[in-house]
Amino acid sequence: MPQEGKRLEKHNTSSGAKARRETEYKKQSQAKGQTNRPIPRGEDKRKGPFGALVYLALIIGISTLLAGLSWVAINDVLALNKEENASVVVIEEDDTMGEIASQLKEAEIIEYKSLFQLYCNVSKAREKITPGTYELSTTMDYRAIVAAMGKSSSSRITVSVTIPEGYTLKQIFELLEEKGVSSYKKLEEMAATYDYNFSFLQDIPLGEATRLEGYLFPDTYDFYLGEDSKTVLNKMLVNFDSKVTAEMREQATKRGYSVHEIIVIASMIEKETTGADQKNIASVIYNRLNSNNFQYLQVDATVQYALKERKEKLSLEDLEVDSPYNTYKYEGLPAGPIANPGLVSINAALNPAKTNYYYYALGEDNMHHFFRTFREHQTFVNTLPND
Repeated sequence: MPQEGKRLEKHNTSSGAKARRETEYKKQSQAKGQTNRPIPRGEDKRKGPFGALVYLALIIGISTLLAGLSWVAINDVLALNKEENASVVVIEEDDTMGEIASQLKEAEIIEYKSLFQLYCNVSKAREKITPGTYELSTTMDYRAIVAAMGKSSSSRITVSVTIPEGYTLKQIFELLEEKGVSSYKKLEEMAATYDYNFSFLQDIPLGEATRLEGYLFPDTYDFYLGEDSKTVLNKMLVNFDSKVTAEMREQATKRGYSVHEIIVIASMIEKETTGADQKNIASVIYNRLNSNNFQYLQVDATVQYALKERKEKLSLEDLEVDSPYNTYKYEGLPAGPIANPGLVSINAALNPAKTNYYYYALGEDNMHHFFRTFREHQTFVNTLPND
């Protein structure tokens, strides 16, 4: 009994100590303003499903937004569900991919510049795009748009240009610029600096655009709008190379002239002719070149070429202009061709008429009259009215 009493007393003592410790802890917690109340189970159940629903709604909203943006982007890349529209876009040689994308955006061909640029950067599209003028449509996807701006694209806009016989290089460049083929400046620069691989240009030094004078063959050409200037000039030079045959070049050699000299003579014929007298004009030129009695060719068209602006009628002062093209002031042939002759004039330079003519003059009938002597020439000229 005494032992059991001792165990009970010991138990009571332990329980009392525990109770005192809990009471002391609660007092300290209350003093610090803390609570140690557990969250009731009912309250936890109410907040849990609501939070989950909010989170789920947020996830669905973001996913829907991203899906919507992705679908819109896919529409632009693949040209799906886009309103049909066609526009003309001009790509310059030095345009960046950003500038090209801006043009396409402004033309309403694409909707997202950044997306198009990203596609082009990944696919290295800039290397495939050629300068030119293109007709593009919203029905084209990104891949088709890039392909449509390529060198052999059927979307490139072409223009037919007829270069008349006797046009000078300056007139040809002005015409090509007017037609939207290429700028005058680019054509002039390419003519002066690019070394075209043709035998007839071999001995003509680089540096001046007029080195191609005489070789831009007059004809009707189909050019792309905004075409590369090198290609534009090459087309005309290739045409000259095919029209002036090997037989014709051999014929020039037999006459004792180079191809270049024949083109110089043909250019004078082209600028002087009224349309049916090329061979007679050629005979006058050759007769003077081969005579010891005539120091100068005295071809008015060469003076006109030397002047800054063409005149209706030359004055005595004009005939004194200091230029290697002035055949009144310098002996022999002018410094180079003064125009781009056609085949008739080139053939006349190769096959002149056999005459004793040394002079000709334009009559009131708008035809040239030919003479053997200065007296005959002056007698005719004196019959013409003075302007």
